[in-house]
Amino acid sequence: MDVYKPDDKRGRARERVEARKRRREPMARPLDANAPLRSADHSAPTQPMSAVSNEANVSGDTHRNPRVSIPRMPNMPIPSEGAQRVARTAARSAARRAVSAARTVERVDLRQVRRAGGSAKRAGSQVAWWVRDAIWYTRHNPPVLFGIIGSIAAVFVLYILFHLFTGRIFPNVYTAGINLGGLTADEAVAALQAYWDNDLRIDLVDGERVWSVSTSELGLRLDARETVEKMRAVGLSGIPFGYEVIPSMEMDLLVSQNRLLDISEEAQIQPYNAGYRWEGDLLVGVEGTDGRFLDVSGTLDQLYENLADVIVERRMDMVMTSVAPEVRDPDPYMDQVRALVAQPFIVNGYDPFTNENYTWSTDRTTFISWLEAGQESLTLRESAFVPFIDAQSSGLRASNPLRYLEPTETISAVRNAIREGRSSVNLRVRYQGTTYEVQSGDTGYFIARKTGLPFYLIQDANPGRDWEAMLSPGEIINLPSRDATIPNEVIPNKRIVVNIDTQYLVAYENGQVVFDWPISTGMDYAPTYPGVYQILSHVDLATGSSFELCTADTCGTWDMYWFMGIYEVVPGLVNGFHGAVVLPNGTYLGGGNVGRPFTYGCVMSRNEDAERLYRWADEGTIVEIVSWAYEPQSDLARAVVDGTWRDLPRAIPSNETAAGT
Repeated sequence: MDVYKPDDKRGRARERVEARKRRREPMARPLDANAPLRSADHSAPTQPMSAVSNEANVSGDTHRNPRVSIPRMPNMPIPSEGAQRVARTAARSAARRAVSAARTVERVDLRQVRRAGGSAKRAGSQVAWWVRDAIWYTRHNPPVLFGIIGSIAAVFVLYILFHLFTGRIFPNVYTAGINLGGLTADEAVAALQAYWDNDLRIDLVDGERVWSVSTSELGLRLDARETVEKMRAVGLSGIPFGYEVIPSMEMDLLVSQNRLLDISEEAQIQPYNAGYRWEGDLLVGVEGTDGRFLDVSGTLDQLYENLADVIVERRMDMVMTSVAPEVRDPDPYMDQVRALVAQPFIVNGYDPFTNENYTWSTDRTTFISWLEAGQESLTLRESAFVPFIDAQSSGLRASNPLRYLEPTETISAVRNAIREGRSSVNLRVRYQGTTYEVQSGDTGYFIARKTGLPFYLIQDANPGRDWEAMLSPGEIINLPSRDATIPNEVIPNKRIVVNIDTQYLVAYENGQVVFDWPISTGMDYAPTYPGVYQILSHVDLATGSSFELCTADTCGTWDMYWFMGIYEVVPGLVNGFHGAVVLPNGTYLGGGNVGRPFTYGCVMSRNEDAERLYRWADEGTIVEIVSWAYEPQSDLARAVVDGTWRDLPRAIPSNETAAGT
């Protein structure tokens, strides 16, 4: 039998170290600090040298070099005794330092240095020796080899039995991207369900755009228990490269469809009709591009058919549809665009209730983005214009939270202006509906007088409310938008103000007074409603009646000259301006006089004054009626209430022929 005997390397290494130490001993011997200095010149002398001192030999120091006398060169000055003493002192100091350094070197234990530096190497060598010894011993002792193999097999069998009897999943088994190897069935069910509910996300992709959604948003329900059983059944298939198990799940198509519909709103890209832009000072056309929309049905089908792959990859490409623009070529309208952008585009806003005017403009880059080529003419690009509407509405709400620009109305007005080549457009400020908190003593009619709304409009805004029952303080009443009292297009430069408290009328044109005279309004049991209204109609001779003129058989009527309707008391019954009223008995209402409440809700002027007002006030002219219950809404009405209207400039009416006659 072969015998393995490692070399005795450590003994030979120790011998080499001792040999190097012996060779180094003469070099490390310290010098005598009192020895005379040696000469640095080893060349042959050019002058006769002085006798060499034999003191070294006499003393028996065979290691000290003899002292050499350095010959003095011709004309060389002789150093003074002090300089020589300084030189000797410096030499002795240098000698002492050299001796100290030599002793330090001598004290170094080179064996320890080498032992420390080579410890790691020796440890590695020892491990290698042990491994070689073990391999050699195992190869030459079959019982040991069989014992090792049997131990490994036993450990492997125990490992398998441990997973089987404890119900654990074998290593490297995945589902939906999560590794559940080593967990018991219950642990795996809990971990998988938590991962499915909280962490697993599916990326719905359209090119570079991504929508990350959860499994619950897509209507995917997991059967965690069944999935874990499938993972246990895989066994050792996951070793060593891993094994992916498709999760057991169901899909709620309705939930998936609703989420895709939500995404479709975000994912849509409208087709871009040909437009225009500035490149420096050069106006250029921009060709139209296709739009892009989510095909909800196709995406839903693809998700259902490839659900397993989607879960494994955690992503899916959505099915998209392209839509061509209506117009691709911008060139046909280039001349019209140049003419339109040659001057600023101005948007004028008017609030008919407060008589406030607003002027909005924009920079040329923003304005050019509003323009697009239409099929028949240059038109407005709505998507670019809407942010402008939102910005101006925000500014209006800063002073009154109910005010805004109505988008559809505004877009239509601006589109018409662009089509017609106009550089300005007039818009109306609108109001949202609101609520009213009932105060002590309020009735439905009194709320109408305080809010400037006819009572029937308040009734319509609160269906089912019993107005015969007493109102409770703190109760909330819905109020419609005050725009209901101004249904038609507004004439912004004319305004009629009626003061019920003083029974007086003042008419303005362009902020200047054109008419003023006394009037008569409704009596207490048939009052004139305060509020902001407008001229709705013109009738030269109208008829009216009252329950006071009714008998068991019929109701009498009266005739009214120069009637202009301003608001409905109830649908079909209109109050307005008029002149003289001829009663059924032939007399005049109020005896033909004005200045006191004589009417049944209308505003009566003297006949000649009523005719002048009739011919001047166009349909759409604003009428503001104020009283102690309803404060002035405009600056012109405030001037009537405080009497400062008399200080305003007066003007001759520009037109006394009503547009509606």
